[in-house]
Amino acid sequence: MTKAQQIIDKYKSLHRVVINLSIRPEYYELLESLGNPQESLPPTFHVAGTNGKGSVCAFLRAILEASGYKVHVYTSPHLVNLNERIRIAGKLITDEYFGQILEDIDSKTSPEKLSYFEILTAAAFKAFSENKADFVILETGLGGRLDATNVIKNPLATIINRLSLDHRDFLGETIDKIAAEKAGIMKKNSKCFSANQPDALAMKTLEECAEKLGIALEREGKNWKYKILSDGFEYRDEKNTFKLPKPGLNGKHQYQNASLAIRALSVLKPSVTEAAVREGLKNVEWRGRLEKLEHKNLEIWLDGGHNDSAGEVLAEQIKEWFSEDEKKYVGKHKELYVILGMITTKKPAEFIGPFAEYIKEAITVDIPEHTSISKEELAEQLKGIKIKANTANSVEAAIRDIEKKNTGTLGARILICGSLYLAGTVLSELGCCV
Repeated sequence: MTKAQQIIDKYKSLHRVVINLSIRPEYYELLESLGNPQESLPPTFHVAGTNGKGSVCAFLRAILEASGYKVHVYTSPHLVNLNERIRIAGKLITDEYFGQILEDIDSKTSPEKLSYFEILTAAAFKAFSENKADFVILETGLGGRLDATNVIKNPLATIINRLSLDHRDFLGETIDKIAAEKAGIMKKNSKCFSANQPDALAMKTLEECAEKLGIALEREGKNWKYKILSDGFEYRDEKNTFKLPKPGLNGKHQYQNASLAIRALSVLKPSVTEAAVREGLKNVEWRGRLEKLEHKNLEIWLDGGHNDSAGEVLAEQIKEWFSEDEKKYVGKHKELYVILGMITTKKPAEFIGPFAEYIKEAITVDIPEHTSISKEELAEQLKGIKIKANTANSVEAAIRDIEKKNTGTLGARILICGSLYLAGTVLSELGCCV
């Protein structure tokens, strides 16, 4: 275990259940003791949203790097290694440097005062302030208004992706309350860019928050549009029309994420070129998001989706799979098996409901080292919404079970989903090949 991981585990052990959703005096005191690194950052893109904010960060980074810029990136959560959260000028932070920064921070505070997310965010700010880059891409952890990342006074742009009912214990039970929390990243002197919101009340709330600040809120559908084509998509705004290739990330929702990133980059003068956009779309990477895994017998997909909006996105993808199968196999399609694990704060029926009708069988698993819904309870909840469900002791065991059951000539399709923590477990324990 690295020094960085040891220190973070010390802080995380006191905050496994209680999340301190606030920007507290102790956090500001730590930042001040570090020389207020958050005030010495390159121009910053600050990204919030319920779904897809990490993918937007990935597109921003890929396009900026294709334009020749050096970019710092802070995202969460990590899938396998803690270092994934902090990327310095294009490269993951090293174990040695990460350990040095966290040791310095640990000498100035204690686990009783600050959460591990606050410590990680302060570490990212310090690393970014000590190394040269052209831009910073900063992803919120939870919410926006009270998120530890929301101490940037003058971001270059703020970006709000799709919103849905998630983290209700912390952000509010209604979509307008959640939207108001996400809108907290808006700043008076910065443009804000919003994806099209599935709920009209969410968009209305964002517009009202922007109006109170006296800033421009640019909206998908009003300020820019995209259209999916057979070989890619068309992006159009008042100045540009780009015919672009399919993004390097799978799923129709990634066209929306890519378009949001492209529009947000319009704040740059000169703006990024179509060639850089094309190169960025080709090279973008973001693991655990409809990622296809290699297997000798089965078609296996891994996705960290875990809420109602993610369920709707997966339902669209499954419909597309079935449609493609039926064209290829003359009216037949591969049977879909789902391997599911979810943490206790999530609502399984809301997540899996949109694609329940397509599932041949669900196999539930526990998520190691996380407070997940037990595989037995999860299976019972799925049976309650008329899904055939069984349990397995691990993802690997579930895959072996499906191999034995699948005797069809077309082969099975497996979707592993329900949690980014589960996705991390799969990538850590099974790697890219299973």
